[in-house]
Amino acid sequence: MKQATIIGAGLVGSLWAVYLAKEGYKVNVYERRPDMRKANISAGKSINLATSYRGWKALDAVGIGDEIRKIAIPMYGRTMHPLKGDTNYQPYGINDQAIYSVSRGEINAKLMDLSEQNPHVKIFFNEECVNVDLEKGTSYFKNTQTGALSEVTADVVFATDGAFSAARYNAMQKLDRFSYSQNYIEDGYREILLPANADGSYKLEKNTLHIWPRGRFMLIALPNFDGSFTCTLFMPFDGHEHCFNKLTSRDKVENFFKEVFPDFFAMMPNVADAWEDHPLSSLAIIRCYPWYHGKVMLMGDAAHATVPFFGQGMNCGFEDCTVMWELMKKYNEDWKKIGEEYQVLRKPNGDAVQDLSVNNYLVMRNKVADPEFLLLQKIERRFSELYPDSYFPLYTMVSFTDIEYKTALEKGNSQENTIRELIKKHSINSDTEMHKIDEIIHQHMKQNVLIS
Repeated sequence: MKQATIIGAGLVGSLWAVYLAKEGYKVNVYERRPDMRKANISAGKSINLATSYRGWKALDAVGIGDEIRKIAIPMYGRTMHPLKGDTNYQPYGINDQAIYSVSRGEINAKLMDLSEQNPHVKIFFNEECVNVDLEKGTSYFKNTQTGALSEVTADVVFATDGAFSAARYNAMQKLDRFSYSQNYIEDGYREILLPANADGSYKLEKNTLHIWPRGRFMLIALPNFDGSFTCTLFMPFDGHEHCFNKLTSRDKVENFFKEVFPDFFAMMPNVADAWEDHPLSSLAIIRCYPWYHGKVMLMGDAAHATVPFFGQGMNCGFEDCTVMWELMKKYNEDWKKIGEEYQVLRKPNGDAVQDLSVNNYLVMRNKVADPEFLLLQKIERRFSELYPDSYFPLYTMVSFTDIEYKTALEKGNSQENTIRELIKKHSINSDTEMHKIDEIIHQHMKQNVLIS
């Protein structure tokens, strides 16, 4: 029987085990951490994830999408909470398109369960990867509880062990001409769990992503099934009027929320008491190449870790599975051919999703409250409504199609420039009547095709 080793039982590793088992492989998965399913997973343990089209496509391809939908909550748009004034709702797409909030812990546990339903998948916990022989496909592990050493040789090895991949560090990064960069952004994040009302109801609208944009930083909230919201504050560590390193006491935290997020503070006046419930964490972008050597391939964050501001880290990793699976069929499991084409196809898209994520942070924390941006978005949405088969906004391309990330980034930038030119040429402003905007759009589309 064909044998595969997967290093890392996170989201991508657990899903990829399902794919390989369906293709007739005996799959051994090795995970450094204990079995998370035996611990109590609270909704607010880590940043909630947003599952969108690419993720659902990968899950549905192996028949497990509906199991994940049971633990996912649709969000049809974003609700903006300005410092002063009323909230503002901005739909994500047309025809009730939605992204889905899901707890990282819950979806990971569910994927482990689903992978182990196949008798040919076995997950070994507390096993730290200490080395990999890239040519032989032999992986070496140390048990974190007993110190016992072990090794396993397989036909093919997949490193899905995250941004700080031990397999990549101990083996791939030792290769001649292996390129690697690790860049931390200036901002960190801290989570806060906004509890449900006493009767279990939600304190905010359930089916939307909530954002408190504040220019240089922001707070977001994603819904959980128990009526709570997983909230995340993204903010500079230092060097700004408001930064994490200045929030050094309970009083400072409380005053910060009173001043900067007054409506949130009204819902959670004990926010300062919950401040230390979750650690302050940093955010890094990791790029590397090649992703394939000998019998080993990098997938998910091990290959292209990104920051979470477009909600595409998991979706991009799941799309790695889709692409790898298609290549398995194309090349009849010739792993040399698969590996070579996989990295050529996916590397530019891994880079693009990182660029998209950084750019979207600027949008979320600043532009979503900017009248000029709101006008641009209004016109773009109208383009999409009038020409749904030929015009796709950037957000739509990324979240609701499988258009390559690199293509979405290029076309999105081009479209934004086009709309800015139309606004300038026709002196469009927030008071321009919609029928006039429609005339401008129809005229433009007759003369141009933005997306073929």
